[in-house]
Amino acid sequence: MAEIRLQHLAHSYSRTPGSADDYALRELEHVWEQGGAYALLGPSGCGKSTLLNIISGLLSPLQGQVLFDGKVVNDLSPQARNIAQVFQFPVVYDTMTVFDNLAFPLRNQGMDEARVRSKVAEIAEVLDLGPALKRKARNLTADEKQKVSMGRGLVRDDVSAILFDEPLTVIDPHLKWKLRRKLKQIHEQFNITMIYVTHDQLEASTFADKIAVMYGGQIVQFGTPRELFERPRHTFVGYFIGSPGMNLIEVQVAAGGVRFGAVVLPLPASLRERLEQLPTARLQVGIRPEFVQVREAPFDDAFKARVVDIEDLGTYRILTLKLEGVALKVRLGEDRAVPEGHAWISFPSQWLMLYANDVLVEAMP
Repeated sequence: MAEIRLQHLAHSYSRTPGSADDYALRELEHVWEQGGAYALLGPSGCGKSTLLNIISGLLSPLQGQVLFDGKVVNDLSPQARNIAQVFQFPVVYDTMTVFDNLAFPLRNQGMDEARVRSKVAEIAEVLDLGPALKRKARNLTADEKQKVSMGRGLVRDDVSAILFDEPLTVIDPHLKWKLRRKLKQIHEQFNITMIYVTHDQLEASTFADKIAVMYGGQIVQFGTPRELFERPRHTFVGYFIGSPGMNLIEVQVAAGGVRFGAVVLPLPASLRERLEQLPTARLQVGIRPEFVQVREAPFDDAFKARVVDIEDLGTYRILTLKLEGVALKVRLGEDRAVPEGHAWISFPSQWLMLYANDVLVEAMP
């Protein structure tokens, strides 16, 4: 197991990058602590797999350093880094049995056969592969093959980290939850540094203790699932996390706060002071659909909005409202009455976020 540190890391697939747009990874600094369970979350093309392949040694960065426990490993091969990587599609030796697939990395290390049998049996039990140990890998289902791929990484004692690159892509939906939970249990049992790449926020939050959200070749926020949900530090995090994502409204500075149309949203003095110190910026406020207060009748500090659409999803409903020409999403529990025609809404100050050029504006300490 290792602490993995990235210093001034950047990468371009162009030999002569001329601008920031030419970089798959823009310069970043990041630390994956030893023994942590992490997810690298973001849409296709944001740089997730590029970053993972640089950590593993399959790709050399254009600039910057990768350090394992303080040692620069840029020039080391994946084998020398003791990295195990599980890809989207299972990589197994079809002509070998499951036992021999799991034993392969141990035999390459010269481990004695009694110890090989013991380690294979341990990992096979953890992954529920015991009954399949004598079967040829070509006769396995896709999810069984992926478990064998995972097992080849887990069976090694010397592994620095296990990197998962969207490992459940080919797995049947009803088995994905089971495998995610299995990975979580394995991490808790073996305390191995694990980094799990995915575009699926549910997979990320189910598996990881902390999530790094990537956008445009950068890590825009690193935190727990709760931190990402309750206090997104970038508009992309607000939009990407949650179902539906955060409401984002363009606003202008107004007396006592910000406004859109005739709606004025007050801000605390500390935030107004911070705004005055910022250069000219595109301002937005954000609030999650879960945190918008909505009622059928007027109440203090509420605004009248028109109900445009109601989507019934069983355990909750998603309302689409229009306020001053701006479309807003509101999430209501199944036990809540649904307003007809119009609704009265307010934006609790503790859940209202202010962004300047997509980055969260925070009050001065």
